[in-house]
Formats: sequence, C-alpha cells, structure tokens
Amino acid sequence: MTEDYYQKRVEILLEALPYIRLFSGSTMVIKYGGAAMRSADLKEEFATDVALLRYVGIRPIIVHGGGAEVSALMERLGQPVHFVGGLRVTDAAAMEVAKMVLVGKINKEIVGLISQKGALAVGLAGDDGRLIHARKLERRDADGTLLDLGQVGEVEKINTDLLDLLERDYVPVVASVGIGADGESYNINADSVAAAIASALEAEKLIFLTDVGGLYRNLDDPDSLVSEGTPDEIRELAGSEQVSQGMIPKLEAVLDAVAAGVGAVHIIDGRVPHSVLLEVFTDHPGVGTKIHAGGGGT
Repeated sequence: MTEDYYQKRVEILLEALPYIRLFSGSTMVIKYGGAAMRSADLKEEFATDVALLRYVGIRPIIVHGGGAEVSALMERLGQPVHFVGGLRVTDAAAMEVAKMVLVGKINKEIVGLISQKGALAVGLAGDDGRLIHARKLERRDADGTLLDLGQVGEVEKINTDLLDLLERDYVPVVASVGIGADGESYNINADSVAAAIASALEAEKLIFLTDVGGLYRNLDDPDSLVSEGTPDEIRELAGSEQVSQGMIPKLEAVLDAVAAGVGAVHIIDGRVPHSVLLEVFTDHPGVGTKIHAGGGGT
C-alpha cells in the first residue's frame, strides 16, 4: 500500500469526525426499501451501515415494508391482488399473507443481517406492545364514494415508551403493520409509519432509501437534482409534473415529519453502496435531497 492510500483513509476518518461528534446520541429513523432490499450486496452494505451508526452512538430505527414480496406470494397462492388509488385492497386473507411476509420473513431477515454485523437488533410489528396504534384508512373516489380498502390503516399513535426502552441498547426493526383498538391488524404504508415514528420521537433525521437519486426539477435532466429544499419548495415541486405518482405519498410523509419537528428528512439513492454513511458522515454532494424547515438543517 502506498502512502497516498493511507493518507486518503485518514482523510475519510477526519471528514467523518465532526459528523460523528454532532450526531452521537441522536435518533435517526431509516425507511428501508427498494433495490437496497432486493440486492444481496446492498443488503449486506446496509446492515453494515446500520451497525456502524450504532457503534458511534447514534440510535437508528429501521422501518420497512415489502409490498412486492407480498404481491408475489399472493399470486403464488392464487389470491387476487387489487390496488385502488395506489393502495392495496387488503381483505382478511391478504392481511394474513402480509403479516407472514412482513413480520415473519422480511423483518427477521433484516434483524439477522444487522445482528451478523455485531449490533443488537430486535424485530417489531405494530401489535408488539401496541407499538403502532392504527385506524382504518378512509379514502373516497373522484365522485366522493367511500372506498372499502379492507384492512388498510393509518397511524393513529406511536407507543414511544417501547421505542425509548429498546433504542438504549438495540436497533428496533419495525414492520409496517399496525393494530386497531379492536385488536384487528392493519396494513400501513411504510413511509407513513417511518414519518410517524420520526415525528413522535422528534428524530434528528428521517432517511428514505429509494430507487432514485432524489428529487429533480426536471426528470430528464440528471443535473437538476434538488440537493436541499424547504417544505414550500417541496410542495411546489410535488404539484408539478416532475414528481411521479408513486413519490407523492413519500412527499406527504416528508412534509408531515418536518412539520412535526424532525430535524431533516433525506431522500437518498439506496442503489448506491453505503449511501446512508455517505449522507450522514461526509460532505459528498449529490447523494440525495435534504428537506428541512429552514436554516439549513443538519
């Protein structure tokens, strides 16, 4: 190894030092999804990132969905897959499959990967300690008719006592399934769950791993990445044709979190190896889009 090689390694550590000092002891909620959940290499790298965050004193909380795997298993079982307005219609049979996949499979895989990296992780769903209090989501069509989406819910309340207890020593890994007042399970959008948890804990950061580089002013121009933005700027962008319909629920969650006091929200490219570390610990430009209430955020 050359002297230049070692010097570059030292420079990387020195670049990270002020960020480690700044964020040590803070809570960061990470919505895990997209390619980062599908690629074996990216899974390993994400687990390494999470473990490193914990080692330097940051308290990460992971929230995940898994809609593609739920749909795939339903199709293999011969169950119909229906969506209305981008939301899965979830009857009792679909809810059973969703819990099998989200809680019984994906959640445990993530816990195992993080544990292999040396950090202590624990898997949770909304009915564990009534972590996620949910209610039935009500949506209407263009004519105002109430749609019956079955057991699709929205977050009513987060039991922060449970998370406060766990994040002292463990990395909570939360599946996006909630529980209603009557004990019924609800399938909830994972972006919304992540935003609700970050808001309830007034987290320092909420990070969304996606399959895009961030938000763009012009989808056809890769150089038009919005590196930083305020809620007003994001609302303006959301109303344009430059944001896909699939990104709208995420942006709604972003705005809710910033309004609730989350320090900064980041939309980053989960296809980039170690994108979480690049966003949190370096001055690396163009990793994603940061949204903050004003004053620059952190």
